[in-house]
Amino acid sequence: MDTDRKLIDPERVAAAVEGLGDRGVIDEWARRFSVVADPSRLALLVSIHYAREISVTDLAAATGMTDTAVSQALRLLRAHGLVTPQRTGRVVRYRLADATVHELIHRVRPHPGQPAHESEDR
Repeated sequence: MDTDRKLIDPERVAAAVEGLGDRGVIDEWARRFSVVADPSRLALLVSIHYAREISVTDLAAATGMTDTAVSQALRLLRAHGLVTPQRTGRVVRYRLADATVHELIHRVRPHPGQPAHESEDR
């Protein structure tokens, strides 16, 4: 915190600094959000969320992408800890590995028949 600066509400600044916490965590979430910001990868995450577990071929069919494009996107999503593979025999199915992404998808795209959550701050 810049102590030479004249503050209007020092207690609010202190609360904001405390809320920021470890800047490494902020940097990691910024990287994760940049991965999710791509429409194709977001479509994969939403599809996986609704299917619970789904194979590359089925994801490609659901999203209109090629198997190769899905595999490349899943590799990146796995590297960021957002999805995890589950092998059953020769079939590999992917599922969400991150509870926060699961919750974000619920906020952005609720299950059919459920209203979208409104922000309480609006």
